[in-house]
Formats: sequence, structure tokens, C-alpha cells
Amino acid sequence: MPRTTRRTTDPEYDVIVVGGGPGGSTVATLTAMRGARVLLLEKERFPRYQIGESLLPATVHGIGKLLGVLPELEAARFTTKRGGTFRWGKSPEPWTFAFAVSSRFPGPTSTAYQVERMRFDQILLDNARRKGVEVRERCPVVDVLEADGRVGGVRFADPDGLRREARARFVVDASGNGSRIHGRTGGRRVYSEFFKNIALFGYFEGGRRLPEPNSGNILCAAFESGWFWYIPLTDQLTSVGAVLHRDALERVQGDREQALARLIEECPLIAEYLADARRVTTGPYGEIRVRKDYSYCQERFWRPGMILVGDAACFIDPVFSSGVHLSTYSALLAARSINTVLSGGPGSPDETRCFEEFEARYRDEFGRFHDFLMSFYDMRQDSDSYFWTARRITHATGSPLEAFVELVGGGASDEGALFDSPFVDATLEAGAKVQVQAALGESFDDEPIRENGLVPSLDGMRWTDPGS
Repeated sequence: MPRTTRRTTDPEYDVIVVGGGPGGSTVATLTAMRGARVLLLEKERFPRYQIGESLLPATVHGIGKLLGVLPELEAARFTTKRGGTFRWGKSPEPWTFAFAVSSRFPGPTSTAYQVERMRFDQILLDNARRKGVEVRERCPVVDVLEADGRVGGVRFADPDGLRREARARFVVDASGNGSRIHGRTGGRRVYSEFFKNIALFGYFEGGRRLPEPNSGNILCAAFESGWFWYIPLTDQLTSVGAVLHRDALERVQGDREQALARLIEECPLIAEYLADARRVTTGPYGEIRVRKDYSYCQERFWRPGMILVGDAACFIDPVFSSGVHLSTYSALLAARSINTVLSGGPGSPDETRCFEEFEARYRDEFGRFHDFLMSFYDMRQDSDSYFWTARRITHATGSPLEAFVELVGGGASDEGALFDSPFVDATLEAGAKVQVQAALGESFDDEPIRENGLVPSLDGMRWTDPGS
């Protein structure tokens, strides 16, 4: 993308991204790929610990493809996840779903990965560097710069502790639930009255696996005090966590080792799977950790010059591992908005329309997961009831099971860029895509989700007016 000569009063960058996790790396990469000057500031040095994650097909095969990291993800040999297994609701026996049930995830796209975030996040951050992003680690952002009602940069500390400033047309806060600047959008963080949960978790070696072909599935098991996740990160390493209601706070106080052991004893299925396992007690996985008050949503996701993505904006609950999906999907939406504004041109949607589209779509996706999870926590239902609830919430026309799989696989948004379509490849030239569009007689993602709404461009990287 050609650049004009910079004036001395121009900002140093087009985009400053705060945070190097999946959301930050994604928005930085997708804007740099369109020629933007991008600075990414990360407070830690990678690789750094983050809780192990169970990815969704839409994240791997949609966002991963747009970023160009599919070969690296495959080479990393992460555990393959074909679906999920639940001992949940009123059914006494575990039940399993497969992503392959849905036509949204055909063939090789019907799987995802269980990932160690230290390795996964490093792959995405290294990819951002290769795509032209200037990455600075050990540089915590402490505040934003404002002028005339607009955010125009950040204040940060460099690795030597010196305070510095950097200016940009857009600042993206992708620094997670611990963000120090999320309130600068002008809204407050509203915590859920329903999902007032606490998570106590650790890591084990030698735990049992589900029978093939589902040995890589996430296992979720409800018990009287809450529910457990059981994520097989490698052949030997398993992430195990108990999620309890806030009323059970006293259960996790004191000795965490004893607390987790007691909770495992209360859940026979998890106790059986860990019968021959030992807890990891050294290294980055050696600590038993607690997370609480983690379900929230910001009142505002953007203001002029500043955008919140991922956990800086909202987080629901870990039961369907939607965190990385919402983070990278919101990063894609934000990147489209930034790319559209920076490219400009006659007839291009203005900044307000672009970021209203970002927020509307992000809130829609968050809302689908939120509303379904409220119903999913009703343990008086069986699996069929959950499937029908997913169909109602997503307004799907397929079977209830397909609706459920599309929702928990990250495909309920009907977002073409998240699917590995055999007809439209995100790497094709725009001219070739126009030929495909003409041949099929229709475009992809050409239906706005709201009045005066925008739709993705054919390459998925910008917004356009419908029919333009």
C-alpha cells in the first residue's frame, strides 16, 4: 500500500497495539498486512505463562488461515481436538459431540487444537514480526494520550524503566482482563450477576485419555459444587480446573493443594481419570492458580482513536473455551475497521460506521455465547434440550445438534472469513474473487446484520457497503 511523505506532525504509527496475546497479534498482523505502520507493546517477555486453551475450529482454520500460520500450527503438533465430551445435565452418562457434524466445518476443518498458550502465543507474535509489526517486549503501557476528545497514542515504560510516548492514529487495547487502560473508552466494566464464578486449577501428568478417536477432546464434568474442565494439552500434560460459584469462595481459601484434591474427590469421573496421575509442581505449570470475577462486559468497546478487543472488552465463562475465539474474532473485526479508515477513498465508510459495525458484531457474538451459557448451566436439562436452545438462540435452520456444534465451534456468526470455503480462499487475488463471485451469481457475507450496516470485503480484510 503506497505511502505519502510524512510530515513532522504526523503520528509515528498508524496503529499501536497494547498486548501481544492472540487478540493483539491478530489485529497487529491484519493491519500490517494492509500496509499500516504498527507498533505492538507487550509488558512481558515471551514465551510467558497463560492458562492452557482449547481452541475452536473457526479460530484455527479461519483466523489462522488469514494470518498465514496454519503451517506453523500444524508443525507444532498440538493435540488434535475433534469435539467435546460432557458429563452434564440430568443425563448420568457422558455425551460427546463432533465438529464434523456441521457442514460449516467440512473435512480437515472439522478439528481444532488443545494448545499450550506459551507456544501458541509465541507462534502468533513471531508471525506478526514477520508480517512487518514492530514488536517491543517488556514495555508496559501505563496510560493513553488524548487531544481534542480523541486518543492519539500511549505512555509506556521501556525495558530500562524509562517513561516514553508513542503516537498513532489508533490505539488497540488487547491487554486482557488485567488491562490498565480499558476504562479510557469512557465506559465502566460491568460484572455479570449470573456468572459469579471462581476457578481453581492446576496441571497433571499421566492422566487418562478418552477412548479414540476422541482422546484429544476436552472433557467437562459437572458435580454438586460446580464443574471440572479436563484439557489434554499433550500426551502427558493435562490442565484440570474446578469452576465454583462465588458462594463457594471458602472452598478455595487456605491450602490450594488440599482444596483441589478435595474437589477432585467430589467428582468421580475426574477422580477416575486422575487416579494414576501426579500434579506438576515445578516450572510454569507448577502452581495451583485461582481466577475469580472473570465474567464481565465493558459498556463501550471503542471511542475515537481507541478500540478494545478480546478480554479487555469482555469475557464470559470457560465452559466452551470461547476466550481465544472472541479475542481473535474481535481483532479481525477491529482490523477491518482500521484498514477501511486508513485506506479511505471516495465512498469508503466513515470511521463511526466502521467502528459501530465492529461493536455490533462483537456484541452479537458475545451475546450468543452468553445467552446460551445461561441456559447451559441449567442442570435439569438433557443434551437434546441444550441442542434445541442453541438452535433457538442462533436462529439456525439446520438440526438442533448442528446449531449447537456451529455455536460452540465459533461458526454461528455466519462469518465467511472464519470458514475454510472451497470456493473463496482468503489468499486469492481480488480479481480472481470477482470472477468467482460472478460465476456463482452471489457474493459472500453480503447481508448486513443491522440497518445501515456494512459487510466484509471479498478478501475479508475491510468493510464495504452492501452491493458496492
